[in-house]
Amino acid sequence: MQVPARFEYERADSVPHALELLARYGPEARIVAGGHSLIPMMKLRLAQPEALIDINGLAELGRIAVEGDELAIGALVRHTELLDSSTATDLFPIFRDAERVIADPIVRNRGTVGGSLCQGDPSEDLAAVFSALRARAVIQGADGPRTVPIRDFHEGPYETAVGPGELLVQLRVPITPGTGSAYEKVERRVGDWPVAAAGAVVTVRDGVIVRAGIGLTAVGAEHFCAPEAESHLEGRRPGEEAFAEAGRIAGEHCDPHADQRGPADYKRHLAAELTRRALARAAGRI
Repeated sequence: MQVPARFEYERADSVPHALELLARYGPEARIVAGGHSLIPMMKLRLAQPEALIDINGLAELGRIAVEGDELAIGALVRHTELLDSSTATDLFPIFRDAERVIADPIVRNRGTVGGSLCQGDPSEDLAAVFSALRARAVIQGADGPRTVPIRDFHEGPYETAVGPGELLVQLRVPITPGTGSAYEKVERRVGDWPVAAAGAVVTVRDGVIVRAGIGLTAVGAEHFCAPEAESHLEGRRPGEEAFAEAGRIAGEHCDPHADQRGPADYKRHLAAELTRRALARAAGRI
């Protein structure tokens, strides 16, 4: 039988209350919302927090809204809520593409956007999505909020910029006219972690790419992005040749590891091909 070690449990009724509880219980306290990553780890005793702080009652963290020239997504937004949000998916179809292939309906109904990002798994889908979108993470602490570019948010496998006593509260995505987005994923079976996946965001003005965002996951891409491939695209006209070369560059600069999902060369090939496909779909959606 898999049974977690003993822990304290508190239910937060506001963001300040959650921060107060984090301060009270110290660095061994953990936030729980969906719990689909944390609870299995606790059952296996790979994680043994001294206290769980439940934030499911914090409605202020569950909003999706356009605020000025940004889309604001609360950290407590469930995967299924993001999938069903026309506000988010009409602006950025990449959310629809990705959320459709994340886990299964049971996980999507309870799992949260913030929880996925804070887990910091090297194969996380939304990490690549938000990296391609160049989102910003809003982190709340005792001294107030601070903003971190999402490409600086993940500091290594299972390590993020959220410090002790802090809470990820929101993601902010810039809204730019003339932009299309898409996500492509290869998985061994429906709902599985990706063998490889790529997200693309393309902004075109006067027939020229003025900005490109490429997010990669499960292939060892630093900070889940492909900056060399992005730089290659900027200033060029969108087209198959440019997208294929960007894919080649993305595959060349990632660092996948062989595992049960496939050899490194296969994953590098997938990174290149999925980048090409995602770029083509993104451009077609502008």
